[in-house]
Amino acid sequence: MNFAGMINQSLLDYPGEIATVLFTRGCNFACPFCHNGHLLLNFSKDQRDEIELEKIMAFLEDRKGFIDAVVISGGEPTLYPELPETIRQIKGRGFLLKLDTNGTNSDMLSYLLQEKLLDYVAMDIKAPLEFKKYQEASGRLTNADFFNVRASVNLLMQADIKVEFRTTVVQELHSYEDIEAIARHITGAQLYSLQQFNPSNTLEPSFGSCLPYDKEQMEKLASLCAPYVKEVRVVNI
Repeated sequence: MNFAGMINQSLLDYPGEIATVLFTRGCNFACPFCHNGHLLLNFSKDQRDEIELEKIMAFLEDRKGFIDAVVISGGEPTLYPELPETIRQIKGRGFLLKLDTNGTNSDMLSYLLQEKLLDYVAMDIKAPLEFKKYQEASGRLTNADFFNVRASVNLLMQADIKVEFRTTVVQELHSYEDIEAIARHITGAQLYSLQQFNPSNTLEPSFGSCLPYDKEQMEKLASLCAPYVKEVRVVNI
């Protein structure tokens, strides 16, 4: 399994750990507010620069004792059938593993959890779990994807690892009531992160003119979610 990008060292992507972040290419969503649009398309091999797994493993070996964890993000990593074997290789060298996912491959997620290949999962919840709202926020949505998103939420609510749900909050897509509805759906969750929308780089150009909720508004949204989840975190741009 090859990767489309890599951050050598991050103090933000795996809370409490020093992590290397790997990015996969390709996604089954097209969220209009996405800031990783360059990763969404699957180009042919001769059209892209890829980082081979062997080079990544050599990099990690050289930094054992300094790097604690690896985060696999995207794009959408669970689109790759070879993901479990890649994770096994990374975990086999003693690193913690965090997966960032949109939850549309609940079968893959279930397998990874059963095989104890994950230490931390961060799942994006794009909107309240109503089909039309989710379709608008995700850019495209099949019935199967929507079923899998809900199944993945249920899986993670019962998982015995670190779990984070998160929503990028966009005024044009999310009302205060929408965000509270998401928090209500995940009542009892360990952590719900509210990420402030960044209009500087968006997949849909028109969203570049959308104003984000300001810091005070984000804190108000967090207070609405607080009764439902154990911890609410606000990530401001």
